[in-house]
Amino acid sequence: MKNNIYSLLTIVVALFTVLSFSACEDFLEEDFRSGITTDNFFNNDAEALLAVNGTYRILHRASLYKTRGLDNYYVNGTDEVGPNRNVNGQIHNYLIGEGVSDGADTWNSCYELARNAALFLASVEGNEKLSESIRNQVTGELLFMRALAYFHLTNLWGDVPYFRELPSTEELSVIERTDKVLIRSEMKEDLDRAFDLLPSEYGSSELGRVSKWAAAALKAKFHLLDSEWQDCLTECQEIIDNSPHRLLDNFADVFDQNPLTDQYNDEHIFVVDFTKDPVGSDGNTQRTDDYNPRIRDEPANRNVRPGGDGTPTNVELLSAALAEQGEDMTGYGWAIPLPEIADPANWEDGDLRYDASIVTEYLGFQLAFPYYRKNWNLNQENSPRGNHPENYIVFRLADIYLMAAEAENELNGPANAYTYVNTVRARAFEPDRPWSGMSQQEFREAMYDERKFELATEGHRKMDLIRWGILLETVMNTEHRSFNNPAANIQPKHVLLPIPLAEILLNPNLLNSDPSNNGYR
Repeated sequence: MKNNIYSLLTIVVALFTVLSFSACEDFLEEDFRSGITTDNFFNNDAEALLAVNGTYRILHRASLYKTRGLDNYYVNGTDEVGPNRNVNGQIHNYLIGEGVSDGADTWNSCYELARNAALFLASVEGNEKLSESIRNQVTGELLFMRALAYFHLTNLWGDVPYFRELPSTEELSVIERTDKVLIRSEMKEDLDRAFDLLPSEYGSSELGRVSKWAAAALKAKFHLLDSEWQDCLTECQEIIDNSPHRLLDNFADVFDQNPLTDQYNDEHIFVVDFTKDPVGSDGNTQRTDDYNPRIRDEPANRNVRPGGDGTPTNVELLSAALAEQGEDMTGYGWAIPLPEIADPANWEDGDLRYDASIVTEYLGFQLAFPYYRKNWNLNQENSPRGNHPENYIVFRLADIYLMAAEAENELNGPANAYTYVNTVRARAFEPDRPWSGMSQQEFREAMYDERKFELATEGHRKMDLIRWGILLETVMNTEHRSFNNPAANIQPKHVLLPIPLAEILLNPNLLNSDPSNNGYR
């Protein structure tokens, strides 16, 4: 059978995957144990940990967090990011259709994560061969992984095939879509259970594992997307009041992952950990290359000789300046700020996040394009092309504060919501510029920009615009570069993707509940 969500050939691939990440990820350095099969695992704690470690590896797929997999559908096609030339146009310009940028690889990876989680949960829960602490931890991690898979699936496709226990091949081949309301409801219940089972913190050798606060953050995000304001606020308050996480004093420090042995900080709640020179084919990230410049594009006036005839050109001077500090511009330029967000005039006066997020000049050279400073790394020794160690920040505390502010405003108006948003803004401005005196609607609309500037490129923007009901108008009113014109193509159906064509051809039952395939037929 072809490679799709119904193929069981990859169900146990995670079990036999040995991960070796950065020095702070010793928890993924389990030795392979010969003889482990789906019939006899798990016989001890090490085997259970090996299996759950394999599920972390799935997150390193190019179709998820390694490169532009999820970013294609969460970041591109909004008002934040676009390429610096005519590439990725099907995604950015909303030329999506069945079999055309329909997210098939992301769909497959999410279902592999869901399948493996279901399989391993069945072998862990109630397994007396495991110590209670490991059984609880692994169960919590697997519940989180399954919830994360269905989080992405329901965000991108709405109603999707759903299972909690691994079905037979025959059942999978005729499975239909399930209402996303039911799926999300059960995932929230699972995350409640995961919260109770998972530890609050890990030791330095196990950073990157799912904590109870990661489970709470994912549950809060589910509630946010479903406009369940009180539940969202409750989860956010729990994290703010009781977790070990704190806002860093300096916004730029949140994204500083140097040195490589100290990439985590107190604001990170859950990250996908990548490392340079991993064991095996996965483990490093190429996402950074999308945000790094190409030297062939830079700097502005690159062939001008500022010293006159016979002297070096600007590009030669920039290359020399970069080399002096061990840097180079070897990226792709596929993910640069759109013109409006790159313009400081569109940010509030004094917003320190602008310079920490956007760069238009470097080493004294004006750049031809703006770039996201928060996501680039030009260091050629520690972060070379195609072999980057930068972690993908999935959840961090500032997002939790802004979610709490929005939930409180929706419940009771802005009076008590100011505390949350102004805590985030306190580090963003000098002098401080707290919010006050707004109506509920004014607060609601101000949050549109606040979340954009605080969380740009972090994978939240498109879902924010969709849940606010303003994706179409935002895209149509945003300035894009001359080679892109998403405003001409975007339609209401584009709040979801079509079920991938390859899946429909293998299982026509996927159209039973919606013959239009999310409006694409």
